[in-house]
Amino acid sequence: MKRFIFWQRWLLVLSIVIIIFGLVMSLLSSTAVFDLLNNQVNPVFWNAQPIPEQALAFRSWIYGVTGAAMAGWGVFFAFLAHYPFRRREKWAWTCILLGVLIWYVPDTIISLASGVVFNAIFNTSLLAAVALPLLMTYKDFMSE
Repeated sequence: MKRFIFWQRWLLVLSIVIIIFGLVMSLLSSTAVFDLLNNQVNPVFWNAQPIPEQALAFRSWIYGVTGAAMAGWGVFFAFLAHYPFRRREKWAWTCILLGVLIWYVPDTIISLASGVVFNAIFNTSLLAAVALPLLMTYKDFMSE
């Protein structure tokens, strides 16, 4: 029982981190807070220095809407982890697995095809952080 609760809480905390990251991305992507990300992505698309105004405006918009979508996804994830996953409802386990895979595969393929390796590495880290508790709780859901 304690093992299951550990992994359920892991997913809940991870979803809260996703919400916070999404909100920060949405609101602060044009600040020094996001220099690490911007320094990885900008050279792939904009060799010009300084980056053209239109490109900065697009980057601000796309990070804003992506961050907002990520925060919303995190809320869904939090509710799944907190309620039906904790009650060991098989559909919640399956929903998390399929939702993450449907996000991961195209996002990572597009990132690699576009040369944004940093994002593919980030995606793989997040996939591992979700896959681990799913693997560790597989028997709790599939033994029925």
